[in-house]
Amino acid sequence: LTTRCAAIHMAQSMALRGSARILRQLARRDAVAIARVAGANARPIAAPVTAAWMAAPGAAAAPRRGMATASRPSLVTSAAAGDAGAKAPLTFEPETLPKVNVAPFSTQIAEWKGDLLVIAVTEEDLVTDADSGVVTLKSDRLKALNANSSGALGDALAQGGFDGKQGSASKVVRVGNASGISAKYIALVGLGKAAKVSTSTEWGTSPFQALGTTVAALAKGHRAKTLGVVLLEACPSEPSGAIGQLASAVLLGGYESSRFKSKKSPTASVLESVDIVLRTGGWFTNEAGLTKAVSKAHAVAAGTMVTRYLVEAPPNVCTPTHLADCARHIAAKFPDTFKIEVLDKAACQAMNMGLYLGVAEASEEPPRFIHLTYTPKGGAANKKVAVVGKGLTFDSGGYNLKAGPGSMIELMKFDMGGAAATLGAARIVGAMQPAGAEIHFIVAACENMVAGKGLRPGDVLTGASGKTVEVNNTDAEGRLTLADALWFAQEKCGATSIVDAATLTGACIIALGNDIAGLFTPSDSAAAAVEKAAKAAGEKVWRMPFESGYFDQLKSACADMKNTGGRAGGSITAALFLKQFVKEEVEWAHLDIAGPVWDEKAGLPTGFGAATLAEWAAAQGAPASK
Repeated sequence: LTTRCAAIHMAQSMALRGSARILRQLARRDAVAIARVAGANARPIAAPVTAAWMAAPGAAAAPRRGMATASRPSLVTSAAAGDAGAKAPLTFEPETLPKVNVAPFSTQIAEWKGDLLVIAVTEEDLVTDADSGVVTLKSDRLKALNANSSGALGDALAQGGFDGKQGSASKVVRVGNASGISAKYIALVGLGKAAKVSTSTEWGTSPFQALGTTVAALAKGHRAKTLGVVLLEACPSEPSGAIGQLASAVLLGGYESSRFKSKKSPTASVLESVDIVLRTGGWFTNEAGLTKAVSKAHAVAAGTMVTRYLVEAPPNVCTPTHLADCARHIAAKFPDTFKIEVLDKAACQAMNMGLYLGVAEASEEPPRFIHLTYTPKGGAANKKVAVVGKGLTFDSGGYNLKAGPGSMIELMKFDMGGAAATLGAARIVGAMQPAGAEIHFIVAACENMVAGKGLRPGDVLTGASGKTVEVNNTDAEGRLTLADALWFAQEKCGATSIVDAATLTGACIIALGNDIAGLFTPSDSAAAAVEKAAKAAGEKVWRMPFESGYFDQLKSACADMKNTGGRAGGSITAALFLKQFVKEEVEWAHLDIAGPVWDEKAGLPTGFGAATLAEWAAAQGAPASK
């Protein structure tokens, strides 16, 4: 760091002395780099350079902070812009998703034609020999199908390792026309115990969601373009819910991050169509409901992919401006129900957003305050609600620099996971078109960087609410940006119910691990609403204590409060800080998603939060139950 600072100082000195020759060389180098910028959605390396300050010694001063410079790299292609090999502009979601069809069958499912046929079974459909441990077919339905397929199902079981448990899969067997099955491959996937096959689970993913994820992985691994999923089980109490969960999981299960690789991934999913094959009878008592469920599945998948695309993008691509462009993309996709405003620094200064702008001050990237408003068709809304997402597109920690093992600074691109989930939820809501509620999606986007002009430990900032905060840790910046965003949701949008989502604290990861989000709220009804939404989405949230006495840790001698307390109960004190910016009459809940936003083992974003936030928002317009 010392070496880099010395180099920067030397460059500045040369600029002041009017070292035109060196500056011209840098300009030529940057001009070449500019020509290689990848598409409109990647931030340019520099704005077009004017000759005024580079033409001759003493002609003009070096550019001020805030002007576009060549100091940070952007994504480049391996070919010059306009060349045949240049990459296409980055998109905010996949251009297409596999088509999902729902079809009935009577007895001849072996006639299904395609690449991979998967039969969903329960543990009770199989039997395990007590002595040998060999698993064989038990149900008459499977035995009949096995006979019609020249023993293909038996062959899959004979290879071992499968007993019908939820999300498990047998070996995939290649079959031919001689077997009596028209599919190229066949496999079995488990739903778990028959008594627990339901769309509603007490915790985590449902059997249908687990089925879809496993099936998608099988299809990806065997390069299947066409997939058939057969549900032999009788219809559950919520057939449309089951189909929706299965379909969305299939659509999402083949994801991998390849947009920033120079070569096309050889392992990428090639799935084009999915046929969900059902027994006749109860499944088709409401065909319109099944169609609606498939449409919702596509919406959830698209919104979750928006979230994943944003979180996976490196910080030289996913800047505050990139987040704003994504919001514009969503508004343009649903112009009848969405309107957007993106506020710049001057507009935020006019509203006295000192907490948010204090964090943004050290970055060359301009802050972008994003406000998407969803209004139901017809304009009838009986409630105004808001979803607020933390939007730190990169978090260096500021002067409290993230350093050393475990700091995770190299992964701080995901510190905008709350913003990504918020925009993903907006994408889902736009497609679902829920009635009854005006929904505001709000992101205060910026970077937390280090510079002489930036935030210092010990500074006192004043927020839009008028409350003052002593900054005793610049690495607790997210709560500062959220404070002004929460004020905006209440004072400018009139929201009476708010949920915020943020990768807020490492303490929450220590408490709950990598798979579970922490839910903080003083309101039992707010907690119940978020828990219900998370259960429907198949995402894990756990309500945490909201111990008001811990606020003593945040008391300041010189301001209304400090932004951090001690290490003990760090996720609780962070939530208590946010509560200071929420009116008593406003129902509010905070989701700390620092753990589940990223799959550490796979090295991939999960898309966590988008589905839960969309479920919560969509439910807000429903009539209150009596």
